[in-house]
Amino acid sequence: MALVPLQYNVRSLLVRKGNTWLTVFSIAATVAVLAGILSLQQGFSSMLQDRGRDDLVVLLRTGANAEGESAFDRDRCEIALKEIPEFATDASGAPLASAELYLAALLPRLDGSKTNVPLRGVQPATFKIHGDQLRVVEGKPFEPGSDEVIIGRAIAARLANARVGDVLQINVTPFRVAGIFESRGSYEGEIWADSNRMQAALKVDHWSRVIGVLRPGSDAAALATRLENDKRIPAKVLTERAYLAKQTGALTTLLGVVGTLLSVIMGIAAVFTGTNAMLAALAARTHEIGILLATGFRPFAIFLSFLLEAVLLGLLGGLVGVVLVLPLNGMQTGTTNFSTFTEVSFGFRTTPFAMGVAIGFSILLGLVGGAFPAWRAAKMTPTQALRRG
Repeated sequence: MALVPLQYNVRSLLVRKGNTWLTVFSIAATVAVLAGILSLQQGFSSMLQDRGRDDLVVLLRTGANAEGESAFDRDRCEIALKEIPEFATDASGAPLASAELYLAALLPRLDGSKTNVPLRGVQPATFKIHGDQLRVVEGKPFEPGSDEVIIGRAIAARLANARVGDVLQINVTPFRVAGIFESRGSYEGEIWADSNRMQAALKVDHWSRVIGVLRPGSDAAALATRLENDKRIPAKVLTERAYLAKQTGALTTLLGVVGTLLSVIMGIAAVFTGTNAMLAALAARTHEIGILLATGFRPFAIFLSFLLEAVLLGLLGGLVGVVLVLPLNGMQTGTTNFSTFTEVSFGFRTTPFAMGVAIGFSILLGLVGGAFPAWRAAKMTPTQALRRG
């Protein structure tokens, strides 16, 4: 079966510039919304998961799903830090393990509003564990035992009194900002201080979690099984990668639902625009369709030709929509993480996955919008088409 040459469809789109661009931009607007929300979703997921390590384990209270729900008293922390043989050691023989406090405080933004900011009290071993993945890029690290903090670069750009040398009030204790740090993942949205001083400022006497680097050959699953029912330090054990993946669930799902709903609503409008454009093309080209049928092209070839034209419109709209979203790549934003109810700062990430889904959706819009006009064109007989022309 002979197919209608592709250049026929390209020429038709060029001749009908008005309808072509109206349809392209209608689809592009829908695709831009979908690609933007997918970029947000990808940015949030990667923000938490990029730093995930399989050789680093997180110990939480049994039954806790996040460190904000977890608590260990001093005695259990001491046992975990000193008596878990699966933890690796540094050059001096000290375990590469650290107890951390995680809470949140309502702090002022630059715009005058307030937001819930994650606070992390850490021990010196925390910095050994993360190594070069965490760098102080302005000022200096805080002094252990002092009322000093270092602030993640992402959240520092959004908070008041967050520059080096400023004084940040946490509860009733003033902390001086010693430095600004960079890190992969969500740490850049946190404020760090000495764990003992943070406990005193927040008037708590517990730690939220213990982290530790596994010795080569140690198995996180075996450690989890052993500690689950341990009488001295019962704990839930997860690799850092697995723990961070759990923290992305609620917001990732919400962004997916919002993106789907908006895309469906706007997609319906785009489908109607595409259908109207193709019906207008059909009305203007009945004489051409008659000639094609009379010269031997089968109705199915006519159907494929019109459907291909609609797909080209969808593809063009998808490409334009993705181009509109590309400038957002890397732009920083913030929202509430519903797993911890604290503000998280992250950037848009227009990944190949986001672009691929968006363009695939645009092609689907073209197919749906062009199916009925293509069917109408294929149903014509040569005499009907030539008479109407």
